[in-house]
Amino acid sequence: MDQGNTAFLLIMAALVLLMTPGLAFFYGGLVKAKSVISMMMMSFGAIGLIGVLWVLYGYAIAFPGSEGLVAPWSIDWSAIGLTSLLETPEGAAYPPLAFVAFQATFAIITVALISGAIADRAKFGAWMIFAAIWATIVYFPVASWVFNFGLADDGSFAYGGWTTFGMQEAFGVGVIDFAGGTAVHINAGAAALALALVLGKRVGFSKGAHVPHNPPFVLLGAGLLWFGWFGFNAGSELAADGTAALAWVNTLAAPAAALLAWLLVEKIKDGKPTSVGAASGAVAGLVAITPACASLTPGWAIVLGLIAGAVCALAIDLKFKFGFDDSLDVVGIHLVGGLIGTLYLGFFANNTGLIYSGDPTQLMVQAIAAFTVLAYSFVLAFIIGTIIQKTMGFRVTNEDEIAGVDTVLHGEDAYKLESV
Repeated sequence: MDQGNTAFLLIMAALVLLMTPGLAFFYGGLVKAKSVISMMMMSFGAIGLIGVLWVLYGYAIAFPGSEGLVAPWSIDWSAIGLTSLLETPEGAAYPPLAFVAFQATFAIITVALISGAIADRAKFGAWMIFAAIWATIVYFPVASWVFNFGLADDGSFAYGGWTTFGMQEAFGVGVIDFAGGTAVHINAGAAALALALVLGKRVGFSKGAHVPHNPPFVLLGAGLLWFGWFGFNAGSELAADGTAALAWVNTLAAPAAALLAWLLVEKIKDGKPTSVGAASGAVAGLVAITPACASLTPGWAIVLGLIAGAVCALAIDLKFKFGFDDSLDVVGIHLVGGLIGTLYLGFFANNTGLIYSGDPTQLMVQAIAAFTVLAYSFVLAFIIGTIIQKTMGFRVTNEDEIAGVDTVLHGEDAYKLESV
């Protein structure tokens, strides 16, 4: 066992876990003052819920092992409760539980991301039920498609899900998704769109009607997300080596460029660059570089960041054009940004991208994976959300929304301003 790589992986896992509290601040600052506790609780609720489910059976579904093509829905029954993973096999690079810990943090943040689409109007209990079901039948299987693979000595896929080994067998190349453009961002963004449609619009929904109550929280959250994202991307190499270093540098370059691009678009479109725009641009760049961080030169990472920042800055207005209330722009940033990063690899991935090879196959398999995950997550999230809404109710009443979900659902206020 390599103690250095073990320490590296555990530290990276801790960094990724920090992303969810960071997301809570990011989302919390974007909502109304009377919704901030509710918003942050949905992120913290995901930590508790998904942390337990991951140990009980989530890992067993997401990483069933096997050889050759792993079935789209499999489970390693011996890994239920993780008791079979307590010992480190001889010759292993790190303890199995270190990998379990790292991947647990991915499951947690993916679920938490969805909550931004239903801010100000979702019941906490209904959200927790949705999160449990969606994680079980959507995230865990999709993680298996993308992350459950093994490599042969020549770097090809020795086994894996349909996006990796299956695509390689069918088309000669597997999908490139180093840290979760499909499994995390497209997956969460599609589910967010579905829930936004199920719950409907907030009271008084219109452009400019709902403004962030605390931009400093948004900046703090974005900073914590960016810090944790170095663990998310570099840690996905599972070793402290040159590939991890490349992923780290690209995780700096792409969001930095995206931040600038977003501010430029904002200046041209609205007349002023904003702090919320800077934070959102950085996150858009982080989303886009996630699948691509180990497959691009830093220069192409900057280009990707510029594209993602500009396109996502424009995409957040789609909700007004099409009439869906994606409260905190999960669709405009995570779904659109995830699609940009995943498809960009079809053109610019080292060696296999269209620009390098002249062969469109990599672009084709990237598109197949991206839109399959999008459709799978959207349809199931819409069904789950609709069932919850029709039975126990997913959305609070208009009266409760106006009164404030913090007080109504949690009996707390984020701010108590009293004369002294």
